[in-house]
Amino acid sequence: MIPGLTSSLTPSGYSSGVCHSQLRNCDNFQVTPNDVEKIIDWENTSPKQVEIPFKPARVLLQDFTGVPAVVDLACMRDAMNKLGGDSKKINPLVHVDLVIDHSV
Repeated sequence: MIPGLTSSLTPSGYSSGVCHSQLRNCDNFQVTPNDVEKIIDWENTSPKQVEIPFKPARVLLQDFTGVPAVVDLACMRDAMNKLGGDSKKINPLVHVDLVIDHSV
């Protein structure tokens, strides 16, 4: 947790979700207190186009985006095998549940 951070200081809306994700993942390595402060101070940092680590808890894909993503992973693994590399290194860093729903 960041000293002095209160709920009244956190942004609302989309920035709020990103800020809460940063707070959950603040490990002083991949996500630092400085990263969280960039989001809290978004009005001053947005013109500077600063980078923040993005670590979503979940990725939801529809069939027309999810299937191509799975095919891309399969093609990258195939290419890695053909180049003599370890295809097990081609994996998403975030756990992803893919539900194909044609009714959406």
